[in-house]
Amino acid sequence: MAIERIDEKLCTGCGACVKSCPMDVIRMDRAAKKAKIVYPQECMCCAGCEIDCPRGAIYVSPEKHEPVMVSWK
Repeated sequence: MAIERIDEKLCTGCGACVKSCPMDVIRMDRAAKKAKIVYPQECMCCAGCEIDCPRGAIYVSPEKHEPVMVSWK
């Protein structure tokens, strides 16, 4: 997975990361009113959430921890 963490202390619950994620990796935790990582294995390392977060609360690793399968070689 590439998305590693969302700092709960920095997250304001604005939802910018949820809107920017094309893979639906991040969702809003309604009870905590903060963003949370729900499907980390789906992260494609685009870092849109990290870039769009106004507080810098998200860290996306620049590499995936598992190899990407391709249909050609």
